[in-house]
Amino acid sequence: MLSLRFNIAHKRLGLLGLAAALLVTGSQPVQAADAAGTAVSAGKTAAAVPQTKAAAAQGGSPADVLAADTEPYYADQLKQWQSKGVPQASATLHIPAAQFSARSDTGEFQVGESGGKPNVLQWKGNRPSWVEYTVDVKTEGLYEMQTSYLPLAGKGVGNPILWDVTLDGGHPFREAASITLYREWKDARPIGKNDDGDEVRPRSAEAAAWRVKPLIDSEGAYAHPLQWHLTAGVHTIRLNGSEPVALESISLTPPEQVPAYKDALAGYPQTAPVQAEVQTLQAEDLAYKNDTSIKLFSDTDPRTVPLAQGRITYNTVGGKRWLYQNQEITWTLDIPETGAYKLALRSLQDQFSQKASFRTLRIDGKVPFEEMLAYRFPYGSGWRGNVLEDKEKVPFAFYLEKGTHTLSLAVTHAPLKPVLLGIDELSGQLRLIEQDLRSLTGGIVDRNRTWKVSQDLPDLQERLVKAASKMKELSGQLQAVNGDKDSISQGLDTSAQDIAQLLEKLDDIPYYADQITSMNEKISNFIETLLQQPLQLDEIYVAPLEKAFPKMEASWVSEITGVVANFFYSFQSRNQLSRMDDKVLNVWVQRGRDYVDQLQQLSDEWFTPDTGIKVKVNLLPTPQLLVMSNAAGIQPDVALGLTQDLPVDYAIRGSVVDLSRFPDFPELYRQFSPGSWLPLYYNKGYYAIPETQSFQVLFYRKDILKQLKLQVPQTWNEVHAMLPTLQQHGLNFQLNSKDYTPFFYQNGSEFFKPDGLGTALNTPEGFSSFKKWTDLFNIYALDKEVPSFYQHFRRGTMPIGVSDYNMYVQLASTAPELSGRWGIAEIPGVVQPDGTIARWAGGGQRTGVIFEASKKKEQAWQFMKWWISPEVQARYGNDIEAVNGPAFRWNTSSVEAFVQLPWKREDANVILKQWGWYKDVPNLPGGYFLEREMKNAWLRTVVDGMNYRSSLETAVLDIDRELRRKQQEFGFVDPEGHTLKTLDLPAVNKPWEGVEAYVK
Repeated sequence: MLSLRFNIAHKRLGLLGLAAALLVTGSQPVQAADAAGTAVSAGKTAAAVPQTKAAAAQGGSPADVLAADTEPYYADQLKQWQSKGVPQASATLHIPAAQFSARSDTGEFQVGESGGKPNVLQWKGNRPSWVEYTVDVKTEGLYEMQTSYLPLAGKGVGNPILWDVTLDGGHPFREAASITLYREWKDARPIGKNDDGDEVRPRSAEAAAWRVKPLIDSEGAYAHPLQWHLTAGVHTIRLNGSEPVALESISLTPPEQVPAYKDALAGYPQTAPVQAEVQTLQAEDLAYKNDTSIKLFSDTDPRTVPLAQGRITYNTVGGKRWLYQNQEITWTLDIPETGAYKLALRSLQDQFSQKASFRTLRIDGKVPFEEMLAYRFPYGSGWRGNVLEDKEKVPFAFYLEKGTHTLSLAVTHAPLKPVLLGIDELSGQLRLIEQDLRSLTGGIVDRNRTWKVSQDLPDLQERLVKAASKMKELSGQLQAVNGDKDSISQGLDTSAQDIAQLLEKLDDIPYYADQITSMNEKISNFIETLLQQPLQLDEIYVAPLEKAFPKMEASWVSEITGVVANFFYSFQSRNQLSRMDDKVLNVWVQRGRDYVDQLQQLSDEWFTPDTGIKVKVNLLPTPQLLVMSNAAGIQPDVALGLTQDLPVDYAIRGSVVDLSRFPDFPELYRQFSPGSWLPLYYNKGYYAIPETQSFQVLFYRKDILKQLKLQVPQTWNEVHAMLPTLQQHGLNFQLNSKDYTPFFYQNGSEFFKPDGLGTALNTPEGFSSFKKWTDLFNIYALDKEVPSFYQHFRRGTMPIGVSDYNMYVQLASTAPELSGRWGIAEIPGVVQPDGTIARWAGGGQRTGVIFEASKKKEQAWQFMKWWISPEVQARYGNDIEAVNGPAFRWNTSSVEAFVQLPWKREDANVILKQWGWYKDVPNLPGGYFLEREMKNAWLRTVVDGMNYRSSLETAVLDIDRELRRKQQEFGFVDPEGHTLKTLDLPAVNKPWEGVEAYVK
């Protein structure tokens, strides 16, 4: 037992050693404004960590011990500069961007005219490159860094401009590695309408213009721009980036001082009371926004203007698409008279019960006073009028001169950062407790064994008491920030109570290690909720200080009237799929409304003028409606967006068309990988086309692997070899326990026999494949279940693993602090006799079908070919991204269209190479049993400890039994089991060569 305690202590020291600094390389603390407007240190992201070795030694997060040996966090660095008496700068230095001292060999650099300004630097190219400047500083001080920039057109929808900024060859603080300059966007006007009278959400077009902005961090974690310490003398500033931009200058300026409200009010000029009328701005008529993801929404409240009246009317902005860091909306104000004004907003903030949202308010790009650095919008169950006012309910006065001004509201996390820091510290404490318990028990709950926790883990009780105390403390902090108790503070209180119950029977705690794990996962997930701060706006009011605002909420009479009106509007026939026009091609789409509207627009613009075929696109809420409508004798001509299992299910019942009957099908077949056709094949025919396709790739944190001196694995054997290093540092490799396809295909095993009448799993290759899959969990200790690989990857606790397209767009669009710190590679594979590495994997598809009942099959086929053509897919993908933002990247199954979308070239090459190995599972009558029984076999082997061979043999028997039952039902075998006909599955045994031409 002494040896065991030594090993646990040794492991804990390892966690608090090298790997500690690695877990959250992309995490940074923040500077938030407290109630008095002073700067306080707080956690930067979901993985923010405590800032001292002492905290870690006391059981805090194992992520900070070596932070001091790498790059400090900004909050700590600023505090250190201030403690040393570094003064704030008093002079401004301008550096013409065209006068760079050095540049990289990559990238395109030109000096000339751009956007009406002469002699500016045009920094082009979509590959990583850098430009360097030398500056002679006369006076030491803390400077803000500003730049005058013009975003240049990029590929597809332009991304924000991300810079990695170094000073004299290094980062003065970690946040310098992720600096964001935003593009600005306008929604198209006027808003168009479709044939039903519904408005169509407008596209966003870039409103490129010269802007002067200070450098801020990508997470919006600080109330003020970043400050940089420059001593007297010559310094070198290097900007690293890959997005095209024109630069006029880099400026080093004294930090801008934001006064308290009372000081700002005292400084207002004395003016006569304003006589102008109250102005009402429709919030949806914004001037510009800095993120295409910020969208307009239709609202049916009877007070919302303009009234919807039963039609989709985009009469509000924001909501669930205006909730992440730094997202900013700007409006134009026309002030008729100089003087003091007050502001109010008609807003809805009901996404998360009792949780407040915060916004930074700027007028003409400047925060007028401290109280606007992080203004709180409380939770409300309905629309309400929010007057910008102080704690005594006195409206703030804003001094505005006659003329045109801008009003901006940006999402800020500043008030929440102390809570985020505390949650991460708490999560670190629980993670260490969990790991120590697992080391003690070997990961096995044996209730026949008794424990003496006071001897085996003598500090466990104290650490749990501290964790419970921290939970109560965080709950109180969060209530103070929100102004009320919310679900997160309640969850923290509940977890504290759970710990108290565990402590009642201290020696039983090792039996409940999984409860600590679940508690930690729950608490860690609170961070994602805290970082979401939605706010929906209808109207903005600008009123003279002495005048009253208009009524901003609906009366109870109008509420009742509105409910009744909306009830009757719901019966309008345009929403009924049953009422189809036989004169048009009816297309049902199982996707969101924006996707449907965009396809309708594109069909009206391109397909109908070229072919004369009018198309009506309808929203299909659920595929079950296809079954019910078929029973009612109602079917569309075409259905799109169906999961890949449905076409064969319909084909078995004779309700969809075999597309291989069309004479030009072979030409279309060659456009897609052979492995993507396997799930769509049935009885010697192909019954759907692949529309979209996900992909499996290996995600890895470059920074963490580099510090651990690990290479990106090419084979599963190399994964096995790296796991001890990862696990010694409390890290792990992520693999979805439900994804068995790669292990069977890569090891030469098929799921079904060539004739399609039985499983092919009961072969030496099948048993070997199953063992290799389950050994990763039984022997190599991969986590059996991971609620969110994205969060673990972002925090650094799982710095490598296999995931899909959704993970990619999530990281690319919502984790800017990891820019340049993660990459993707082809998934690990198995070395073949010829030395090649087989990397077979599936991914899942959405598909399109033509229904047998259609009287317009030729027109439907013409539409399908048009729809899946590279030109249309590329245009559609770019349009969807322009409407919804990069998080809605269209994962087309057309490789030619794929390369026309705005993927990073190095990432696109990885995806294309993996695409060559795409191979999904065939769908057969009764084949649905395969997934179910493979899951059961995994559970028997990994969870119950059953022998792998016996477990798989049980699965094979059950799968074959169901296959035989369905084969008899559909006439493939007779009741005695004699074969009447075979399915003859296509063979896919070599990678798709058609993709090679697109790899650059």
